[in-house]
Amino acid sequence: MAFTRATGKHRRPSRLTRTTANVAGVAALTTTGVIGGLAAPALAADGAAVEHTGLTQAISVGDSLAESIDAQAAAQQQAADDAAAAKKAEEAAKKKAAEAKRKAEAEAKAKAKKEREVKERAAREAERKRLNTYVAPVEGSYVSTGYQTGGAMWSSGSHTGIDFHAASGTSVHAVGSGTVVEAGWGGAYGNNVVIKMNDGTYTQYGHMSSLGVSVGQAVTPGQQIGLSGSTGNSSGPHLHFEARTGEEYGTDIDPTAYLRSHGVNV
Repeated sequence: MAFTRATGKHRRPSRLTRTTANVAGVAALTTTGVIGGLAAPALAADGAAVEHTGLTQAISVGDSLAESIDAQAAAQQQAADDAAAAKKAEEAAKKKAAEAKRKAEAEAKAKAKKEREVKERAAREAERKRLNTYVAPVEGSYVSTGYQTGGAMWSSGSHTGIDFHAASGTSVHAVGSGTVVEAGWGGAYGNNVVIKMNDGTYTQYGHMSSLGVSVGQAVTPGQQIGLSGSTGNSSGPHLHFEARTGEEYGTDIDPTAYLRSHGVNV
């Protein structure tokens, strides 16, 4: 009579069956990378037992080890999340710093441009003022013969300009900005220069020993145009200076009043 082994649903699985299932579970966890290995103390604490079934070594894993593995996986995930958050924060900080640097550079560039424009405007204004200023034709001199002084020396019967005291070879300057319209011998005026001023008037410089400008040349206030002397109809070294409304002889006006109207103290 043969005996049949009970296999009801309440029959407990054999130790070999349970061990095989646990081993399969460990193998699956190992393959997915959740655990790279199992420590002997952890196994021992869970009551894991090693059984020899001929050629196979079985490992029994309990519930506490599975919980430990889950905790390890959660910790690894948290670490990954923290690293990602830190990287994101670092990138945001770098972006913010780069934006702040760009803004600072833009502000510095704008400030430098504004300062440069202010300096350029100031320089242009200073140059404009300089070009519009007037100076005495001979520095540090004085009027030795006034305008319309009478005498037989002058063909018109009176002095058509003013004379500035100046030793021969003294520097003679253009009194303002203008263009040279005559430079050379001027008969009774000797070596002379006539300048059409920017305001439309004319100035004349006579009896010079030498000239330093030519016709068509632009001159500025204080620019040297020659050296004083005693050429032409002259009683001695000095500078004859005239102011005129036109280029021709006979259009003379009071040179002293002319210079004073332009801020020159004579």
